Amino acid sequence: MKRVGILISGRGSNMMALVEAGIDVALVASDKPDAAGLAWARERGLATFALSPKGIGKPAYEAAIDAALREAGVEVIALAGYMRLLSNDFVARWRGRIINIHPSLLPKYKGLDTHARAIAAGDAVAGCSVHVVTEELDAGEVLGQAEVPVLPGDTPDALAARVLDAEHRLYPQVLKEFASR
Repeated sequence: MKRVGILISGRGSNMMALVEAGIDVALVASDKPDAAGLAWARERGLATFALSPKGIGKPAYEAAIDAALREAGVEVIALAGYMRLLSNDFVARWRGRIINIHPSLLPKYKGLDTHARAIAAGDAVAGCSVHVVTEELDAGEVLGQAEVPVLPGDTPDALAARVLDAEHRLYPQVLKEFASR
């Protein structure tokens, strides 16, 4: 299995699910040095890297992340609650080797506020998708999906909690398959 680098911005619950599923994680990196997920990763002996892009600009920030990933021997990148858009140049350097988990059944509801949008549309099901990252937001090849029912009276938060449970089951399975190619 290829060595994985995981990018997070916060708590990193999807990162935690990946680690606990036995993914070979070479590095956990974040754009937020105080991200709770970094402390969790360090406590488990995982290598971490943190750098805020504030004050240095996106190109310098992405160059530093790229260097840290390569130095750690990363072959595949998994985005796990990473809330920054990657530049086209970064995506091109890692073409076909970055995947993301998204909280909707793509191609529906790209971007943010997916749960509220699914409820407002009257959808009977919502869910999550693991996809290959491309230069176009949430538009790469879908590698796997999991459906979650939208229940009567659902709130975006209630639906989000059920979708997150589905993400924790789906993402490790799909990443293992993807990293074994």
